[in-house]
Amino acid sequence: MPERLRESLTKAIGSRTAKVLERELGLETVGDLLRHYPRRYMELGELTPIDSLPEDEPVSLVAEVRKVSVREMKTRRSKIMNVEVTDGHGSLDLTFFNNVYKPQKELTVGRRALFSGKVSRYQNRKQLAQPMYELLDEESDVSEEQLQQRLEMPLPIYPATGKVGSNLIRNSIRPILDTLPKDLPDPVPAKVRMKLGLIDLSSALRQIHRPGDRAQLAAAQRRLKFEEAFILQTLLVWRKATDRQLAATPRPYVPGRLADALDERLPFELTDGQKQVDEEIFADLAEEHPMHRLLQGEVGSGKTLVALRAMARVVDSGGQAALLAPTEVLATQHHRSISAMLGDLALGGMLGGDERGTKVTLLTGSMNTATRRKALLEAASGDAGIVIGTHALIQETVQFSDLGLVVVDEQHRFGVEQRDALRQKGRTTPHLLVMTATPIPRTVAMTVFGDLETSVLDQLPAGRSEIATHVVNVRDERWLSRTWARVAEECRGGHQAYVVCARIGAEENEDDVEAEIDPGLHVVGDAEAATFDLKLGEERRPAAAAIDVLAALRIQPELDGLVIEMLHGRMPAEEREEVMRRFAANEIHVLVATTVIEVGVDVPNATAMVITDADRFGVSQLHQLRGRVGRGKAAGVCLLLTEAGPGPSLERLRAVESTRDGFALARIDLETRREGDVLGSRQSGIGSSLKLLRVLRDEKVIVEARQAATELLDEDVRLRAHPHLVDALRPWLGSGQAAFLDRG
Repeated sequence: MPERLRESLTKAIGSRTAKVLERELGLETVGDLLRHYPRRYMELGELTPIDSLPEDEPVSLVAEVRKVSVREMKTRRSKIMNVEVTDGHGSLDLTFFNNVYKPQKELTVGRRALFSGKVSRYQNRKQLAQPMYELLDEESDVSEEQLQQRLEMPLPIYPATGKVGSNLIRNSIRPILDTLPKDLPDPVPAKVRMKLGLIDLSSALRQIHRPGDRAQLAAAQRRLKFEEAFILQTLLVWRKATDRQLAATPRPYVPGRLADALDERLPFELTDGQKQVDEEIFADLAEEHPMHRLLQGEVGSGKTLVALRAMARVVDSGGQAALLAPTEVLATQHHRSISAMLGDLALGGMLGGDERGTKVTLLTGSMNTATRRKALLEAASGDAGIVIGTHALIQETVQFSDLGLVVVDEQHRFGVEQRDALRQKGRTTPHLLVMTATPIPRTVAMTVFGDLETSVLDQLPAGRSEIATHVVNVRDERWLSRTWARVAEECRGGHQAYVVCARIGAEENEDDVEAEIDPGLHVVGDAEAATFDLKLGEERRPAAAAIDVLAALRIQPELDGLVIEMLHGRMPAEEREEVMRRFAANEIHVLVATTVIEVGVDVPNATAMVITDADRFGVSQLHQLRGRVGRGKAAGVCLLLTEAGPGPSLERLRAVESTRDGFALARIDLETRREGDVLGSRQSGIGSSLKLLRVLRDEKVIVEARQAATELLDEDVRLRAHPHLVDALRPWLGSGQAAFLDRG
């Protein structure tokens, strides 16, 4: 980063404002502030006299403050500020609510300002509610022509907080732009800019914050979007190129061993998709360079079996396979299901075990000392050909005899560093198979997993049952009662049910959200959900808690006589395991659970699912949860409970209700979420680096960036001629990768 961009905001704009920007927005340097891009732009239009203001249309006017009053709101601890302004052609009311400290301080009687907003009517008087405003210099006489010129420029509106408004950010950036060097070091090489017709970095930063017109704004946005995509794609292509230079132990097919024995015992025919994907994986495993492959597929498409067949190939060649899962519940479920699929093949070296088999060992953080020591010994000695675990696998004390394959389940829960830490435990670089149960659109796969080859499973195994999905409005007591009656029907018919809640306990705080999920990716936090509705004058209630739902269901008349228990990620491991064992054995009829059951839990007898506060979950997560039922021969039913009225939340639920196409739902889900959430904050921080690029909308930019990065690295894999690009990559590089480039 050039010296000017590294300069502290304290030095550039003064300590008082700098402290506020750092505290509220995390901005510390000039570069941070310049990269805090506007979230939208406002077209202010022509100046309009107050007596000619049209209703329900955006307007701009210059007026003087005549009267100010502030009063407390009745419904909550906040204030409303009313301001009367005049322009000599009439008077107009302005209303500010929520945090009125700043306008109360600035809009004093006699002050003149430029106001913009949409005209509405209240108590038969025209008003502007929460208008934008810009104070005019009291000492200078701004002409109407100058004001009109200002109005014709797109006005940037910045991501702000209650204590840091868009005006403060705009005023802080102004002096920095006035002194910004014209030749900032540019991470996008000149020949790339010239080929694609992109402006330089200095011009782009000026025009994104102070566009003279729409054309300048478009040029700045195109350039900065490309820069984000180019840096990311260079990182991914470079990783892919350097990984190909690493050595791996080939794991070819060995006949008559575990892999063949597993195939002989499968009670069903593999789908064509499973066969094709396995052939791709088997070909990679036989290479002398490490496999880097992403396996994505629909809920219930058989990814675990595909991974198990690959692990068996590695075991047959004398190596070991490690499966990394994000939660203990999922790791335990994988251990149980893989052991069940293998049968006596999972008892290698033990009495009653098949001589072609191997041990399948589980390693989690909550194990007691004796059990953990036994698991560590089995992994280190090589007795366990397959080791399944959580983050505990990454710890330094865990060693393998010959780690040949790393399988990472639910990749979005792990960062690049975590999966690489496990791969460091091999004699040579182990092969890598990354699995995700969330179907990923092409551009997202290019952006998040661009260093991996991709295999897709979009075909469900034969015999999978249908799942009927219905949205239930909980404000209608009849439908709510019918929901529990429907659950009772399934349970008394010999089946079982899940009831899913977003939170564990009754207290409304962030610590109470299920610890084992990634709330940034899926669940809307209660602080965000409890939005104030001005029309209703009430706050939205917090999401239902599992503890409360459990108590309520146990006294629900429709469920009388049924065994109802609870499962969540904070329960002791032994207790969780016992609950899952009893549920799998049909000793529990209704399981009240958090999203800890989202992936991997496989109980074919479960046919009903009720998701409370369904509008608090992402579309893809609802699809994942729904996939826990209908896994046997009997049809499933999924009921989405919600208070949501007409609007985006209800539309998302209707989308889940209308289709089981995971790829279509994934696209809907990603279109409604923040870009950093799409990428996941754990992807080496990459998610937070994308501010303008939209991976679904900007496919052309991503493809251009991928091609430019590939061409550049083909010419210069160490980027010797591009030090500014290396500097931009450095925050996302591990120490070893940075050292490799530095040696160039």
